[in-house]
Amino acid sequence: MKILADIHISPITVRFLQDLGHDAIRVNEILPSNSSDKTIVETAKKERRVIITQDLDFSEIISLTGKKAPSLISLRLSSSRIEYVNKRLEEVLPRIEYDVEKGSIIVVEDSRIRLRSLLV
Repeated sequence: MKILADIHISPITVRFLQDLGHDAIRVNEILPSNSSDKTIVETAKKERRVIITQDLDFSEIISLTGKKAPSLISLRLSSSRIEYVNKRLEEVLPRIEYDVEKGSIIVVEDSRIRLRSLLV
């Protein structure tokens, strides 16, 4: 999976995702750290990457585009401890890969995953 991790996602988590075999980069590796959410969405779409974030604004921005890309994984976890985030991502990423490819907004919570397909 090609992943663009928002600035609030730890570099340790990005390395963890890379170790799992994902093509993961952090926003600040390719854009200025003060880039707008809209710029991040445009970049993810252009590079065919799914955005992983803890920021609620991305869901609205992506929904309003009316397009099926980029997909979004929104983390709504009770703990932002790196170990917990990494464990949860390791559990859910294989289960949502198909939905990410089709274009979806996926909300990852402690005990469930909510999915909404993006319209073309």
